[in-house]
Amino acid sequence: MTSRVWDSFLTEQDKAHLAVSTHRNMGFGEKPVLLLIDLYRWVFGDEPQPLLESIKEWPGSCGMAAWDSIPHIQTLLQSARDNGIPVVHVTGLDHAGVEDWIVRRQPENPPQLSPEAADRRYRRYEIIDEVAPIEGEAVLRKSSPSAFWGTPLAGHLNYLDADTIIVCGESTSGCVRSSVVDGCTNRYRMVVVEECVFDRHEASHAINLFDMNQKYADVLPLSDVIEWMAAWGAEQKFKG
Repeated sequence: MTSRVWDSFLTEQDKAHLAVSTHRNMGFGEKPVLLLIDLYRWVFGDEPQPLLESIKEWPGSCGMAAWDSIPHIQTLLQSARDNGIPVVHVTGLDHAGVEDWIVRRQPENPPQLSPEAADRRYRRYEIIDEVAPIEGEAVLRKSSPSAFWGTPLAGHLNYLDADTIIVCGESTSGCVRSSVVDGCTNRYRMVVVEECVFDRHEASHAINLFDMNQKYADVLPLSDVIEWMAAWGAEQKFKG
């Protein structure tokens, strides 16, 4: 059996339970959409750095886990574009007078920001150039963890007649998981691409992938998703 990222975090009881349990993938539907969640500057910083270095200037950084994911996400994004799969980018809502969902976890009297820190804060929700939207791709802004809450995502998916949401982005344990649970709640087939999601904590990343795969989504390797996308795209050309 192929090893999974969460295997080393499971107890013997967990493994014994899985051995006698029945698990069936939900599979893909017929109308997929690629959803990119929170691929903004705040979690990458301006250059690749280890986590404990990067957070000195970018407190929301995911360190090298973020940078290492970029080639995989680029491959996924290009495949979606090549095969005519609609793409939706989601980033933070800023400069709109709406407090961020995480505001209550911040200091009550935050220190005065230096000009450099203020600039970084201003740029935090800019989607990085490596996976930037192109003309025709939707860009939605949210003020909560879920891509569904307070955004027109559900309406846009309805317009596209979507039944499958392929998910990448960050963080695995936060906004990705929240969006996946809401997507499942709304009866979409949810697919999480393992190499294309990341987190700042290895344990949170692994266990949340495990949990989503058990309950809310199919967590699949990038190669499997690319293969399916290519087959789907070929079928659409044949139908057309």
